[in-house]
Amino acid sequence: MAAFDFSAGEGPLLVSMPHVGVEVPGDIAARLTPEAQALPDTDWHVDRLYEFLAEMGVPVLKAVQSRYVVDLNRPPDGAALYPGQAGTGLVPVETFAGEELYTGGEAPGTEEIETRVADFWRPYHGKLAGELARIKAVHGFAILWDAHSIRSKVPRLFEGTLPDLNFGTAAETSADPGLAAALMQVAGGQDDCSAVLDARFTGGYITRHYGNPAAHVHAVQLELSQATYMQEDPPHEFDEALAARVRPLLRRLIETARSFNPG
Repeated sequence: MAAFDFSAGEGPLLVSMPHVGVEVPGDIAARLTPEAQALPDTDWHVDRLYEFLAEMGVPVLKAVQSRYVVDLNRPPDGAALYPGQAGTGLVPVETFAGEELYTGGEAPGTEEIETRVADFWRPYHGKLAGELARIKAVHGFAILWDAHSIRSKVPRLFEGTLPDLNFGTAAETSADPGLAAALMQVAGGQDDCSAVLDARFTGGYITRHYGNPAAHVHAVQLELSQATYMQEDPPHEFDEALAARVRPLLRRLIETARSFNPG
């Protein structure tokens, strides 16, 4: 069973999509509740939304397995990303809405969690680390864009409605501040989408772990409101008319990140 899909490319920018996976091994799927089997917390269609990356020649690393199998954007020791706040873990046992994922008594134990980490988490991160090292060897630095999406309203996780574009740089520690400023300047130059930096979403494990400006690796997470490009309720259909409005902005943001030279 594949852990990731990788498309090679050129330039200093790598795009990671750790939550687009929709596959679930049969033995796991059989234990999920009917609601969980619909994978409601998937970053639906993010790879389709960013389909212009292929034309641009940007390397892309995508998850194959669902985040319900193992969450690639959580630390391997299971430590909480946002201590004291509601969230989901390395191997989730509940949805964003707080509903149980597994039928009674069938949540994974320690041994199964370790197996999932070995089979899916470590291969993804091995490829991610290796590609960043390759890029840095060629260009002298690497820029990582961690692409996500989420429902515009998740009451258990945050109050009200999320802004459209939620940039995270771990409180300006995972990337050169000039990169964040350049991205926010692009976002501020249009009226279709609202944008914030290091607000509710400051970046997950990938942003925090790999982003190290002193080591010439700059990481930015973008958590995009799903209301900007799709129907948020089941069956979670992609909306090409909405996507056509946000794609040009995403492309400008990607071009800005790819052309940024921290040196």
